[in-house]
Amino acid sequence: MTSNTVLTCEALTKDYQVGPDSLRVLNKLELNLQSGEWIAIVGASGSGKTTLLNMLGGLDYPTSGCVTWQGVDISAQTEQALGQLRNRHLGFVYQFHHLLPEFTALENVCMPLWIQGVSKKQAKERAAALLQQVGLDARAKHKPAELSGGERQRVAIARALVTEPAIVLMDEPTGNLDTHTAATIQALLKSLSERLQTAFITVTHDLQFAENAERIYRLEAGRLVEEKATV
Repeated sequence: MTSNTVLTCEALTKDYQVGPDSLRVLNKLELNLQSGEWIAIVGASGSGKTTLLNMLGGLDYPTSGCVTWQGVDISAQTEQALGQLRNRHLGFVYQFHHLLPEFTALENVCMPLWIQGVSKKQAKERAAALLQQVGLDARAKHKPAELSGGERQRVAIARALVTEPAIVLMDEPTGNLDTHTAATIQALLKSLSERLQTAFITVTHDLQFAENAERIYRLEAGRLVEEKATV
């Protein structure tokens, strides 16, 4: 493992019990992610993309094999330790923004820092800087109901990045947006990935969005098959 490796999967396997039968969703899957790299994972509905993302984020446990974040085997951690690691190393962006409706955009972005114990003043300074980077500094005091769908998703992206995580996991991040707004989000993520050297993993049905990634994998028969790599 090189010093630039931020996430690995080794023989990652996940079985589900369906009545008397065992269903294998992930089959000794292998993945290696480097700092600043952006990969996209595509595949048919039911192929296991969400299951894989849950494994990568420590939200579900493998039947066998392991996922490591910067050399730490996450399945060997207690729930408390895993929560602390997740807060430090990971950001999440979902199809639906999951912003807290009673808080402003600025406060929503501050939330992961407050959980870490960062002072309110420092958290607000860092959150404001991220909102400026995503073009929403003028909307910082607005609550989610006062923002457009694209603006809410940009707030969610700022929230995912505010802790300066090594990895951001994205589940259909443009799936709920119109074509123009989706294109804006695509360009923003590409720029942030290059500037912040954060690694991005995107699960998406949007092949146009996937084309922004350096590598595209198709999830088939429980394994990742590489379809595109940057030359």
